Amino acid sequence: MAKFIIQGPNILSGTVRVSGNKNSTFPLIAAALLAEEPSKLTNIPNIIDVEVLVEILENLGVRIDWNKETSIMVINPSNITKCEIDPELGGKLRGAIVLAASLLVKFGKAEFPRPGGDPIGARPLGAHISAMQAFGVNCDRDFSGVKLSVDSLKPAEIFLEEASPTATEMAMITASGIEGETVIEGAACEPHVVDLAEMLIKMGAKIQGAGTNTIHINGAKKLQAVEHKVRPDHIEVGTFAIASAITGGQVDIEDALPQDLKIILAYLSRMGVKYSWKKDTVLTIKPSRLKAEQGVFKTRTWPGFPTDMMSQFIVLATQSEGTVLCHDWMYESRMYFVDRLIKMGANIFLADPHRVIVIGPSNLHGDLIPSADIRAGGALVLAALVAKGESIVEHAEVIDRGYENFDQKLASLGANIRRGE
Repeated sequence: MAKFIIQGPNILSGTVRVSGNKNSTFPLIAAALLAEEPSKLTNIPNIIDVEVLVEILENLGVRIDWNKETSIMVINPSNITKCEIDPELGGKLRGAIVLAASLLVKFGKAEFPRPGGDPIGARPLGAHISAMQAFGVNCDRDFSGVKLSVDSLKPAEIFLEEASPTATEMAMITASGIEGETVIEGAACEPHVVDLAEMLIKMGAKIQGAGTNTIHINGAKKLQAVEHKVRPDHIEVGTFAIASAITGGQVDIEDALPQDLKIILAYLSRMGVKYSWKKDTVLTIKPSRLKAEQGVFKTRTWPGFPTDMMSQFIVLATQSEGTVLCHDWMYESRMYFVDRLIKMGANIFLADPHRVIVIGPSNLHGDLIPSADIRAGGALVLAALVAKGESIVEHAEVIDRGYENFDQKLASLGANIRRGE
């Protein structure tokens, strides 16, 4: 079991470059399976979840050449031999279900186990299954997983009752691999959905409306291999922005896309965080007096505040003057990590599974704290940066699932952090 050992408080300063978006990487790799020739993806994040995805793909017969130093991955799907995702590997990674769309296009069938992932609450598959059924797919579900099959995929008119990014991406991949027009209403609008659309367009699909709630797709019977850069991770940008703000430092964050950060920066501004832009894609976080200018902050579907930023935002609230209500309606277990912050000295009241009231600023002290999920783990590392004394954040491998070299990047900015076993 890995752990991060942190001596606080720290003031961060310097320059950090964010990695590729994990949530883009999975559907982009899945899309690459639709071509016959190898595709090249650049800016692939070196994280545990991608390593697991590579194992799943290689088990299916896909050849993967991944240079972790250059962040380049070449995906050769020409020798896929299976359409069943390995139960043990697939059970570790919820995002692997997106592969089912590509397997349906290639084989007319796909099998995947009950998905794993972070224990942040119920994450049903109803939208994903409904989207596939609209194409004429038959579904057989039981306690062990899902089996999908179809004689002939047909273009569809799809209405998603839930604006699920993964369900949207599965529908986009499926529609791109068949001739005719598919319309997806109620689609998710996240940056990684736009990223996937851009790659599929390069491959030969005609797509309009990505980034809105209605997407029109005219697919092609044969898609071509391409080269594509994975979009930068806006969640990592937000995480380092908060790390800089709470420690009182000044940090330049490279490879940040302004169009992906509007709501995140709006929320940070309302907490008093000052920032500026350099060269369009370098975000500078400046030393600021942190003070809540609004009492209620809540997640909503994109372009609203993302659930993956709420844990870090709560830590920001502990260091800001004022009282705020943080509300995440999506996941009923997202907020439970705050008991670790309370133990460190934070003044937080858990109103219910979806809402916490934070009264700041609080003087935090070091403690022994386990990581429950990727974002909570990252947030607890941020708390340890401003806490007095030594903190040990256990289960660092959980954080490694979503953040590339998190400890090394923080250390380069001046954090007193090291990895232990």
